[in-house]
Parts: sequence; structure tokens; C-alpha cells
Amino acid sequence: MSLTVTQIDTNDERQVRRFVDFHYHLYAGQPSWVPPFRTDIALMLNKQKHPFYEHSDADFFLAERDGEVVGRIAALENRHFNEYHGTHQASFYLFDCIEDLEVATALFERVFEWARQRGLNAVVGPKGFGPLDGYGIVIEGYQHRQMMNMMNYNFPYYRHLVESLGFEKEVDFVSCYLSADKYSLDPRIYRIAERARKRSNLEVVTFENKRQLRAWADRIGRTYNQSFVDNWEYVPLTAREIKFVLDNILLIADPRLIKVIAHQNEPVGFLFGFSDVSPAMQRANGHLYPWHIADLLLTLKRTDWIALNGAGILPEYQGRGGNALLYVEMEKTIKSKGFHFRHADLTQVAETAVQMRHDLKNVGGEEYKNHRVYRKMLD
Repeated sequence: MSLTVTQIDTNDERQVRRFVDFHYHLYAGQPSWVPPFRTDIALMLNKQKHPFYEHSDADFFLAERDGEVVGRIAALENRHFNEYHGTHQASFYLFDCIEDLEVATALFERVFEWARQRGLNAVVGPKGFGPLDGYGIVIEGYQHRQMMNMMNYNFPYYRHLVESLGFEKEVDFVSCYLSADKYSLDPRIYRIAERARKRSNLEVVTFENKRQLRAWADRIGRTYNQSFVDNWEYVPLTAREIKFVLDNILLIADPRLIKVIAHQNEPVGFLFGFSDVSPAMQRANGHLYPWHIADLLLTLKRTDWIALNGAGILPEYQGRGGNALLYVEMEKTIKSKGFHFRHADLTQVAETAVQMRHDLKNVGGEEYKNHRVYRKMLD
């Protein structure tokens, strides 16, 4: 049986469809997997429309054995990241493969070759095209359902495949489970939060509709760009990338679950909450026909899960009660009136965010999923 790995032509709709569809064939029937929307994955391959390609590059490879697709992978060079951090690394993403080391080896050899041709000396991943793309390979928590498309999901054997190829741990992203009933704050936190409101002149801005939220969109984007400068994954976003991220958030966000912490009408922190529509996404299986959209809208109103994916505060306000205010607002968001939340997923907090990881444990968070990003140095 002959194995071939081919770079796909991203302008060829048939080839793009084969690359996208393999994921759905491989994971069909997996209860913890949440199918992403096919249009979202296809957009990652669209070099004319995705803002990533305005400053960086990526290519995509399919592995076939006797005409049957058995694996896929994307190779990325994020030039903005490399310039900002002084690195020379490539990333891999959209890696999916049958349980076969020969197939995985052939795919990654193409990525290594691709990286060397560009003068890059390391491959890191899974790491995608922007901050909404999930990081890492699941190494703990396979039994728990994926949180929409905010994180990756994979079979347990993926870890063995990448480690067999010489990849080593770079950083872990842990997701925490919070029960609405057990979310508890030390009374001292409320006092600190109240002092922050008065002494630091911090206020919490809430939104009732998307029009109000859009009016703050640019300011939220700027704050996002400044809040995570110490994080492992940080890279400053371009103006178009900020718009791309916020437009995507606004498509699925209930404005009432988005909070901004402001000082003199300028954001200094934020908290993004999203009603979990994973069951509807599983039923849609990547499609967005009208009946799937209706199902998604109904699930938005009925779900008892919330994802908290995006919580940050500017470094200069972290010692002035801003963190306390953020956690008080997190409690209010989880227990929001008019919703039915019983469960919360604090999605993918990097282990390098030491203070937030510590704080999450203090409020009753239970680490229940772990996604590992790997690194391999090239010769």
C-alpha cells in the first residue's frame, strides 16, 4: 500500500473540501467531539479572506493511502509572533490522523521540510491562526465534551504519535470546571472589589444589545492587545485581526454576558461569557442550514452551560483590585438572571498565567481538561 503526502491547492474547491471533510469522517460518532462549522475551517485555508495572510503564511497537506485520505496537517509561519518574540518557529495546526505512526511521520516530515526551507528552527503546536483557535492536544479529560470550537479535541493516541516524533512539552492550557452552586468568593474579595470601584475609579460596563457592544468594540480590541503581553501565546493583533475576532464574537455572543472593567471610560479589563451551544453544533455536524440555525438559537436560550473564554485585566490594574472586581463579575455572570447556567467552563488558561490559575482554584475551580502544546527543535 503506497502512502503519499500532497500539498493541496487552496484555490481548488475540491481539494479544500477533501481537507476539511476528513476531520468529520475520522470523528464521526465521537460523543465528546463538537464538529466545527465547515465554513470556519475553510476560511482558514482562504488566503484572500483570512487576515492571517496579510502578514504570514500557511500551507496544507493531505496524506493518502491508495487514494483514501488518512491524515492532514497545516504548517504555519506567524511572522508577527516571531518578530515580537525574537523567535524563528513554525507552527502546526489542523493535525488529524488515523492511528498510524507511518502516516503521522510522513505528515510531520513535510512540515519540518517546509519550516527548514523558510529558515525556521523549531515547530510548535497545535497552534492556530488567531486567538479564537484552540491550543494544544488533549492529554487529560477526553471523556468531557469539547467546549464548542473554542478548544481542540483528539483521540488519546495523538499524544503518542507526536511524542514518538520527538516533540516535547512547551506549555499546558488547563480548563477548569465551576459549578454555579459551589462558586464561592472569600468575603474579602467583595471588599477589595468595592474599594477598587471607589479608590481606583473602576466601573463595570454592561451591555443590553449588540449595538451598545459594537460601540465599545475598538476600545475592547485595544485592551485585548495590551492585557496579555506577558502570556506565552501573546502576539499583537493587527487592526483587521481585531475586527475579525470581534465580528466573530458578536455573531455568537449574548451582550449581557460580556463585561468591561473601565477607568475613565476606557477599558482596562474584560470578561467574555458565551452560552454553550455544543449540543446544537453536534446535531448540525458542521453545517449551517436554516433548521440548524434555528436549533442553535433555541439552544442558546436553554443551555445550562456557560463558557468563560477571555478574561483579562491590564497589568497596571492587577494590584489595584481589578482582579477582585473581575471575579465578582464572573460570579454575577455565571448566576445571571434570565439564564439557566448550572455549569461553567473556564476555557484554556495557560500555566504561565500563574495568578489566574491560583485564583481559579480559590473560587472552587476544578481542573478537568488539559491541552498540551508541543515543541520540536529542528536540526
